[in-house]
Amino acid sequence: MFAATNASMGYPNGSTLGEYPMQDAVPNLTTAQTGPLLQLESLLLRRAADIEAWFRGQWHETPPPFYGSVDLRNAGFKLAPVDTNLFPAGFNNLNPAFEALCVQAIQAALERVMPTACDVLLVPENHTRNKFYLENVAVLQSLLQKAGYKVRVGSLRADLQAPEALALDSGRELLLEPIRRDGDRVGLQGFSPCVVLLNNDLSAGRPAVLENLLQPVIPPLGVGWSTRLKSQHFAIYREVAREFGRLLDIDPWLVDPLFRNCGQVNFRTREGEECLAANVELLLDELRERYAQNGVEQEPFVIVKADAGTYGMGVMTVRSVDEIRNLNRDARKKMASAKEGMDVTGAIIQEGVYTFERWGEEQATAEPVVYMIDRYVVGGFYRVHGGRSNQENLNAPGSSFKPLAFAECCSHPDRSKAPDAVPNRFYAYGVVARLALVAAAREIAQAHARERTRTRAEAA
Repeated sequence: MFAATNASMGYPNGSTLGEYPMQDAVPNLTTAQTGPLLQLESLLLRRAADIEAWFRGQWHETPPPFYGSVDLRNAGFKLAPVDTNLFPAGFNNLNPAFEALCVQAIQAALERVMPTACDVLLVPENHTRNKFYLENVAVLQSLLQKAGYKVRVGSLRADLQAPEALALDSGRELLLEPIRRDGDRVGLQGFSPCVVLLNNDLSAGRPAVLENLLQPVIPPLGVGWSTRLKSQHFAIYREVAREFGRLLDIDPWLVDPLFRNCGQVNFRTREGEECLAANVELLLDELRERYAQNGVEQEPFVIVKADAGTYGMGVMTVRSVDEIRNLNRDARKKMASAKEGMDVTGAIIQEGVYTFERWGEEQATAEPVVYMIDRYVVGGFYRVHGGRSNQENLNAPGSSFKPLAFAECCSHPDRSKAPDAVPNRFYAYGVVARLALVAAAREIAQAHARERTRTRAEAA
């Protein structure tokens, strides 16, 4: 559930931030397995002061990322992140009621990165045909401007030689300009930024034009999908979940999806298939044991997906090891390609987390996506898909987006209400999303350490 992706996200009917009415509905949690989750939510409410103190300590030790989004899944018996995105799109899908919170969080984040910053270069993805994504860029630029910064959009497109104005369905106009490099600084014609903010996940690799700059680049190049692995993130998250479990004296499995990985996989040639099958079987066996221990009646399943990349590509649900051994040609082809036409060379086998949340009269499958800027939860939405089951990836064509119905910021629970009432369910979402953000902060710290080592090696 908690994972934001860089997928194509747009408002219904082309509307954008500022046009959505406040939503009052939340999905129904349609499962008998609500007892464990209600107990967890109740515990989070009782221990909110301890939890918030713990988070403050984490941010003091390791600064949070500039921004991030987390996809969550609510199974009734556990609430866990299944993906964490450090280059989130979809800002156009957030509830406009929290625009002021976004602006304040941006101010806090940029003041931490560079207190004297005044000009920001925003670097988006290269694709310009996805108008939903471009609406996201326009909204992000607007939020940065409202935070008090001069912001221009610089493109990495090789074919962009002059400024290009793009008309958006919302009535906005987005101006893309070619990035220029001068020595160890980048900028645009007549614009020398203090900070470079990436909304490009670098699936195609680290752009040479952004290497070894004097200006801060956030998030750093070292956490782009050309080098980042989901298995590394969830290994760090596992440690965070264990620490959180010790704080609250709970089984960390309640908030942690188990996983295994195979480092060398080629779905086209079937290289690494035995490794994949063996790990699927081991994880399914472990999940059956966990389910039995926790009284879970559902059948376990796993999600096999590319270890690097986003956009919901290269993802499949697996319930039996035979499904791996009997993959047909079309299925292998689908799993073999990731974003930017890159080949999938590694796979993560992740515990499948059911989502028992349903939206609307059609009872469409739903999952929450939580957005954060700096240490603050600033909103989110439900990803809803009427054509997918509660065991499938919802980040797929046909999905729609419903803003989370925050009555107030989800960092402030209301103990006078039931544990799963608004805003208490959203507080639980925010806690687990921030656990993933702590893991991402440690991931970025490791990337910075690698960059320092690389720089020293090059200097020697």
